[in-house]
Amino acid sequence: MRYKNPILPGFHPDPSICRVGDDFYLVTSTFEFFPGVPIYHSKNLINWELIGHCLTRDSQLPLQGAAVSKGIYAPTLRYHDGVFFMTTTNVSAKGNFIVHTRDIRGTWSEPAWVSQGGIDPSLFWDDDGKCYFLSTALDTDGRNSIFMSEIDPLTGELLSSAERISRGCGGRFAEAPHLYKRGDWYYLMLAEGGTEYGHMETIQRARRICGPYDPCPRNPILSHRDHPSRLQATGHADLVEDQNGRWWLVCLAIRTIPSAKLHHLGRETFLSPLFWNADEWPTVGEHGQIAFEMEGELPGPPPDPVSLDFEDRFDGETLDLRWNFVRNPNKASYRLEDGRMTLVGDGDDLSTPLGRPTMIAMRQQAFCMEVLASMEGAPVEGQSAGLTAFYNSDYHYDIFVTREGEQCFVCLRKRVADIDIVVARHPIDCKNSIRLKIESTEEWYTFYYESDGAFVELGRGKTALLCSEATHPTTFTGTYWGVFCERGEIGLSRFSVRGSK
Repeated sequence: MRYKNPILPGFHPDPSICRVGDDFYLVTSTFEFFPGVPIYHSKNLINWELIGHCLTRDSQLPLQGAAVSKGIYAPTLRYHDGVFFMTTTNVSAKGNFIVHTRDIRGTWSEPAWVSQGGIDPSLFWDDDGKCYFLSTALDTDGRNSIFMSEIDPLTGELLSSAERISRGCGGRFAEAPHLYKRGDWYYLMLAEGGTEYGHMETIQRARRICGPYDPCPRNPILSHRDHPSRLQATGHADLVEDQNGRWWLVCLAIRTIPSAKLHHLGRETFLSPLFWNADEWPTVGEHGQIAFEMEGELPGPPPDPVSLDFEDRFDGETLDLRWNFVRNPNKASYRLEDGRMTLVGDGDDLSTPLGRPTMIAMRQQAFCMEVLASMEGAPVEGQSAGLTAFYNSDYHYDIFVTREGEQCFVCLRKRVADIDIVVARHPIDCKNSIRLKIESTEEWYTFYYESDGAFVELGRGKTALLCSEATHPTTFTGTYWGVFCERGEIGLSRFSVRGSK
């Protein structure tokens, strides 16, 4: 059966997957965005439903002052003896921790903090019931290495000292350890080469859990580092065996724009079948390369067509799970009632360093999309409220309405690195509602406002200026569609997205 990649488009990096019966669950990184670590469910590995987040409370996810692309790094999701466990790193707080739940659609525990340092933690249960904690940390010589200790996953208490079990397979930045057991072999899978264009996945194995681990003679088992495809940076993978005994690999990768090796949608989640050779080493894709279309005997029901279309009229009791905030939101800045989402500007704007702007945002999941926001409430003096293509506080394009004295304007603002400028400004009637629109292609964002029942183009901006390769410092996230309010308040009555991956 043929299927299309990515299976989770847009900003969905560092995927980790587990299976319970014929149900698959997958989580990804979230960095400075709140809530943290989205949980997706699927029966067939292609159609994924967002069912919740692991980290939904400020006590679980303190992000105050978290710098851009800090906060929550790579998570690992595992299931053992009726309990789901998720371990990850908050690099802006106390480091590694574990949360757990018996109901993956319900609430998760408070963090059990783990004293073993490093990043990219993972959990593994051996046949004797012992649980092991793995992480990536610097060794005494400054080299990335993989450390492992026995742990109580409910409390985070280490039951043994952390011992180095691997230095990787020769690539730089050996990280993202995931440990599996198949037959008599322990397999240690790693990401190496950095999460950019030299990214790759390697694997080692040993007869004993503590090693010594020997590398696969065909490493890397996955990499696009020398491949001319627009699909690049493959790595940071996790494995799952389906109910039919077939193995699958999920990994992150990027889709570059046609004109250059640049990407702005973020690192996305891809899927590949994985096969075991006669020598008991795994093989992935075509000589370690995956594709936008692949063939595999998928589990579960046949996949439905995947749609990225979304419309929100804000008529529910809670905000849709797809909406995110930058850092911990000020709850007083958001009111959901009577088919309207009211945003109240509370001081921070979109460009405030380490701020928490009043904005609800969702991932841009395709190159070619149309985003429409219907807003109510005439702007007040000095207010800016509108629609944004937002990467982070230093990189965003915004179309917004504002008021100066008796005159209202619709403006297009570009914030790129240290340049912050209004590039277009047009007077409009100070009426009580306005519709704003962004159309995107692989190369351009185009911004529109409604006037006399028709949309008028205000200006456009290059997608390349919101790309991860151009940001300073280096960043790991992707572009969001956002509705924001800087000072005053604005009502959002409708938001829609149209597009396809």
